[in-house]
Amino acid sequence: MIQTLPNLLTLSRIIAIPVVVALLYLPGRIWDWMAAGIFILACVTDFLDGYFARAWQQTSSFGRVLDPIADKLLVASCLLVLVDLNSIRGISLIPALIILCREILVSGLREFLAELQVPLPVSRLAKWKTGIQMIALSCLLIGEDSWNAIPTQTVGLAGLWFAALLTLITGYDYLTAGLQHMASQEDE
Repeated sequence: MIQTLPNLLTLSRIIAIPVVVALLYLPGRIWDWMAAGIFILACVTDFLDGYFARAWQQTSSFGRVLDPIADKLLVASCLLVLVDLNSIRGISLIPALIILCREILVSGLREFLAELQVPLPVSRLAKWKTGIQMIALSCLLIGEDSWNAIPTQTVGLAGLWFAALLTLITGYDYLTAGLQHMASQEDE
C-alpha cells in the first residue's frame, strides 16, 4: 500500500536522487548547496518514515522492502557522483568502496534470508553508521565552499572514513548472523 505517509516519504527519497545528481553537475556553487539541502531533506525523511511507521503502526511489505533500497540508492548515487567530480579521490576511494561493497553484501544477504523467512533487523550501530555516513556525504556535497571556521571537505572525508569503519563492523555482524542461519539450514 503506497498511500501511507511512511511509504510516500520513502518514495520521495528515491525521487530526490536524480534531482541531487543533476544539481551537482550544474555550474556554480549555489547548486552544490541546493543538492546538499535536498540530500539533507531526503536523510530526514529516512528518520521520519521509520518514526511514523512505528508510531502509527503503518508498517507494510512495501516499506520494509523499499526503505533500505532507497537508502542504498541515495548513498550509492552520491558516492559515485562525488567520485566522478573528484570530491572523493585517491586513498579516500577506499572508504567509498567499503561502503558500497558492504551495502551490496548486506542487501544480498537480506534477500537470501528473506526467502528463508529469517529477519535481519537493523542494529543500533548500523543506525549510527547511517547517520555518520549521511553527515559526511552532506559535507562532501557542500565541498570546500563552506563557512570559514568549518572545513566541510575535511570533515566529510573524516566522516567517510569513520562511517567505513562502522560499515566494516556492522557488515561483519550481519554476515556472521546470516552465515549462522545458512549453516542451520544446511544442518536440517
